[in-house]
Amino acid sequence: MKPSVTSTVLAFALIGLTVFGPQSIAAQLTMEQAQTAVDAAQAEAETNGWNLTIYVADAEGIPLYLRRMNGASPRTTDIVMRKVHVVITTGGTSGAYGAALAAGTTDSIPGGIHYEGGLPILMNGEIVGAMAASGARGSEDAQVVRAGLAAIGADSGR
Repeated sequence: MKPSVTSTVLAFALIGLTVFGPQSIAAQLTMEQAQTAVDAAQAEAETNGWNLTIYVADAEGIPLYLRRMNGASPRTTDIVMRKVHVVITTGGTSGAYGAALAAGTTDSIPGGIHYEGGLPILMNGEIVGAMAASGARGSEDAQVVRAGLAAIGADSGR
């Protein structure tokens, strides 16, 4: 190749990398963070004598970690998954979805559940996943989830 053709090809390659290359990578929740959050949530549940199922999914709703404590009802597994589905779909808490549903200010989400205890996981203001617990009262489920979020330096934005 002539030097001018080589320079032109190189210039186009650099432009392609700049325009079409990797963009800034969004924050992601790791499996290790999910496990740490579930461990902390379980510790909170055990302190209070609650037998729960605890579930963490990433921002797309892909499962990262699920734990059903001894004595937790089998149906709590379905409930935590449906709580996380609501959080991922709405970006809010499952309890807020239930309140909006009761007030008639939102439409029903197929497969959604309105019980409290499903919270978004925010890191640096960005939703990186969702976490839910089920098996106690809704406020107690949410308490356990908040303990899990605190263990990884996350919050629910609420």
